Amino acid sequence: MALADGKRITPGTKPDWLKVKVPAGKTVARLEGLLRERKLHTVCEEARCPNMGECWDSGTATFMVLGDTCTRGCRFCAVKTHAQGNPVDHDEPEKVAEACLAMALKYIVLTMVDRDDLDDGGSAHVAATIAAIKRRVPNMLVEALVGDFQGRRDQIEGVLQGKPDVFAHNVETVLRLTPRVRDHRCSYLRSLQVLKTAKEIVPGIVTKSSLMLGLGESEREVEQAMDDLREHDVDVVTFGQYLRPSLLHLPVREHVTPARFAALEQRAQKKGFLYVASGPLVRSSYKAAEFYIAGMLRQRKDLEAARQQHDSSNASQLAKDTA
Repeated sequence: MALADGKRITPGTKPDWLKVKVPAGKTVARLEGLLRERKLHTVCEEARCPNMGECWDSGTATFMVLGDTCTRGCRFCAVKTHAQGNPVDHDEPEKVAEACLAMALKYIVLTMVDRDDLDDGGSAHVAATIAAIKRRVPNMLVEALVGDFQGRRDQIEGVLQGKPDVFAHNVETVLRLTPRVRDHRCSYLRSLQVLKTAKEIVPGIVTKSSLMLGLGESEREVEQAMDDLREHDVDVVTFGQYLRPSLLHLPVREHVTPARFAALEQRAQKKGFLYVASGPLVRSSYKAAEFYIAGMLRQRKDLEAARQQHDSSNASQLAKDTA
């Protein structure tokens, strides 16, 4: 991705804007202990997210269900991979719900490892976890950040039966780079269709996706990805810098500058996304986007409650008038 003056920021030593403190402090230590007691996993830890401490302090977290082993092997991801995932912990939905309560969370992203080894792809387990959280903390906002379920509509519908407030699925990168970046079983076009299918099943749901930059994508390809997402009625998009988890993963091709991320954010907003989070340290589950979505969803709920109250009042008055 070239800069306006034709120069490029090439890989090597991380630039200053990517240097952050290692997550630490009393809050991080307490929450890590709580998670270990319940044998729960968070993407915050598994993906070595640089925003972990900041997000946990502000009341957001990303839980990863169905174990810590994915049945796919994307070349950018730090999560463990194997053809067979972990045995499903049927108590996990209640454990996650308990942890949400204990952590005093306000917004939770519930993500999953791909489970191609399960008949339903793990969709029922995700739905059960969402439902358990809603029972324990009725006002909790839950974002389901899920895999593609091989494009199966019944499995997408299975997740939505848990009534998440946001349905998220990441395209991760542009069309051309998808075969090199993601597992061979993944598909850029299928990912777009998954997002569209969720909106078809639950028309009012907020849909969200994310792209990593710095893998060798061009400006035109990123522009096309934004257009593709809008064409498939995606509401929220995030852009962040790809950071190489280890020498076994794909190398960083470019460190994209904060100025370029800011320019991308402006372009995406003009395309009609409800919200855009764009920056070097932004991740698909990022508190800035979550705060905005939380506000938007609560406003929607307040408007719906007001509408129902208005309809009820009108019905009562009509009954009196006709009595």
